Amino acid sequence: MTSRRQFIKKVAVSASVLSLGGVLPGFSASSYRNIMGSNDRIRIAGIGVNARGNALARGFANEKEKGCVVTDICDVDSRAIEKCIKTVQEIAGNKPRGHKDIRRMLESDSYDAVFIATPDHWHATGAVMAMKADKHVYLEKPTSHNPEENRILVEAEKKYGKIVQVGNQRRSWPNVAHAIKELHAGIIGDIHYGKSWYYSKRPSMGIGKNTSVPDWLNWELWQGPAPRVSYKDNIVHYDWHWIWHWGTGEALNNGMHFVDLLRWGMQLGYPIKVASTGGRYHHQDDWETPDTQLVNFNFANGKAITWESQSCVKSDIYGYGSGVAFFGDKGTLVIGGGNEYKVFDLDNKLVKHIDSKMVFEEGNLVNPTQSLDAYHFQNFFNAIREGEKLNSCLTEACASTQLVQLSNISHRVGRALNIDHRNGTILKDNEASKLWKREYEKGWDLKV
Repeated sequence: MTSRRQFIKKVAVSASVLSLGGVLPGFSASSYRNIMGSNDRIRIAGIGVNARGNALARGFANEKEKGCVVTDICDVDSRAIEKCIKTVQEIAGNKPRGHKDIRRMLESDSYDAVFIATPDHWHATGAVMAMKADKHVYLEKPTSHNPEENRILVEAEKKYGKIVQVGNQRRSWPNVAHAIKELHAGIIGDIHYGKSWYYSKRPSMGIGKNTSVPDWLNWELWQGPAPRVSYKDNIVHYDWHWIWHWGTGEALNNGMHFVDLLRWGMQLGYPIKVASTGGRYHHQDDWETPDTQLVNFNFANGKAITWESQSCVKSDIYGYGSGVAFFGDKGTLVIGGGNEYKVFDLDNKLVKHIDSKMVFEEGNLVNPTQSLDAYHFQNFFNAIREGEKLNSCLTEACASTQLVQLSNISHRVGRALNIDHRNGTILKDNEASKLWKREYEKGWDLKV
C-alpha cells in the first residue's frame, strides 16, 4: 500500500514534468490542482492543550484559509481534550481526534507537524519524540528545562532534518522586526547596554496538600521525564512554573522573550559572566523560584544587558509593564510588550513612535498576543512549504533560553558564574555545573 509520503514524493517528481508543460497521465488540470492543494495543506497536531495550548489550537485553526488543519490533539487532562476539540470545531468546522498519550499519537502518519505547549519539563522531550516520528515542530518557549537539553535539541534537529520554530513570536511581529532593523542600521548609534523587564502581580500558590489524583488527570504522564513525586493539589495546571522540579520561574516564563530581543538587537552571543540576585519575598508558600530577580550579563565586547522580574508587583518602565530598552551613544530605543517602539534622544525627548493597534494584553496569561501570532505561524508554514528562513530558529532560541537558564543557576548557587563565551558553558564551578542537566525518570532519558 502506498503511504502518503511516498505519494507526495511521486507527485513532487511528476511536478517537474508539469513545469515543462506536461500533465500527469490520467489527471485533468482541475484534478491536479486539487491534489496539490491537498498536499500543500499543513496538518498539525497539538501536544498540551489546556491553556496556552488551547490558545495555539485556536490560532492554528484560524489559519484554515492558509491551508492549516488541526487534525489531532493530545493532553493528559481529559477536560482539556474536550475543550480543545470544541475550540477547533467552532473555528474551523472539523473535529480533531483526541489522544491521552503522546506516544500513541506520534505513531500516526495522518499529520505533518505538532505544536507543543506542555509544562517546561516536557518541552525538549516532546520535541525530540516528535522529530523522531518525522514531524515538524512548533515549540513553545522555553526550548528546554535545562541547558543540556538545548544541545540535545539542536543535535536532534540536525539528525532528523525537521523544521523547528520556537514560539518567541516577537521575532515575527512587523514593527518589532523593523525596530531591530533600525537598531542594526544605527538609529541610536553604538549600543552599549540593554535592559529588559517584566512586572506582574501574581497571587500566592499556597501550600499544597497531598491528595488523590483527580480522575481527569494522568499524573504519571504529566510527570513524564521528571522523577516521580507525590501529587499535590496546587501544581496542576499553572503553578508548576515556580517549582524547580518542573518549572523554570519567571526568567524562562517571560524573560526568554525579552532577553532574546536584547540578544537580537545587540547582535550578542553568549556572555562571559552572569550574576543573579533576588529571592522569594512576597508570600510564605510552596513557590521556590524567585519572585524578584535582577540579572546582569556581561559580554566579551564590553557590552552588558540586564533582566529584571517582579512577579508580585504591578509597575512599569517607560509606561510598559514588560519590555526592553536599548541604550546607544545617540539615544534610546524602547520596545514594550506589543508591536510598537519609541526612540528617544539623549535628552529623553521622544523623536519617533511607531504604534500598532495590535497590542500585548497585560494580565492575559494564556494568549496575550493572539492578533500578532499569525505572523509567526505563517513563517513556520512557509519554512515547511518553501524553505523560507525561520524567524526564530532553534539554535538562536536555545541560546536565548540558555542565557536565562544560566541566570537561574547563578541564583540557585548564590554567586556569579564565569561563562565560556564560545559555547555558553559554565567555567570552573562544580556546584553550578551539577545544575547543567537533570535526572530523568527511569526509561525517560533524553536521547537523540
